[in-house]
Amino acid sequence: MKKLNKIILACILSLFGLANLQSQDWADLNRFKEENTKLPSVQENENRILFMGNSITIGWLNLRPEFFANKPYVNRGISGQTTPQMLVRFRQDVIDLYPKVVILLAGTNDIAGNTGPSTLEMIMDNIKGMSEMAKANDIKVILSSTLPAYDYPWKPGLEPSGKIISLNKMIKEYAELNGHIYLDYFSAMVDERNGLPKKYAEDEVHPTVAGYKVMEPLVEAAIKEALK
Repeated sequence: MKKLNKIILACILSLFGLANLQSQDWADLNRFKEENTKLPSVQENENRILFMGNSITIGWLNLRPEFFANKPYVNRGISGQTTPQMLVRFRQDVIDLYPKVVILLAGTNDIAGNTGPSTLEMIMDNIKGMSEMAKANDIKVILSSTLPAYDYPWKPGLEPSGKIISLNKMIKEYAELNGHIYLDYFSAMVDERNGLPKKYAEDEVHPTVAGYKVMEPLVEAAIKEALK
């Protein structure tokens, strides 16, 4: 019996150690660590553009790689991430890569509670923190509206649409007050339920190719404005 108890205790300690190790990279700093070291230095006349976000951002690269091909675009989206996680990795995955412009698309996972309860004010504090860091390092800031969502398939019943509308209003007001560019995907994609229609997202959250094709001219126009 004593031997069995020791084995059980060893297993528990092993599992605790594994969980503790995983929790140490809460912001997933290792996700792009190697890729960042391999990224070529910015050339003298290069206008590097950094896309920072969650699954919607990385999904763009996965579904529409041709949009990013042969352009000075760097995608640093991580699926499921919330704004506090992005804030932690902002220096490593944005500032240290020396872009001219950063495009931030975030907030929906915070509303979904992916890393715990979060108020709209908490989300904005993190967005403001990232924007201030970028501005301090002479990086132009494009703040994207959060995309519409009527419901979250992985966490149904939260009724996020109203919160997204309120968050977008806060993002727009902050952008206008601080000289940042507000990129309004929401108005171009929203349906009568204040959700994202299936023609743009099969699960009504993550854009399809058709959804990204709506977003592309909008972001290109915002980039052009930022580089003036």
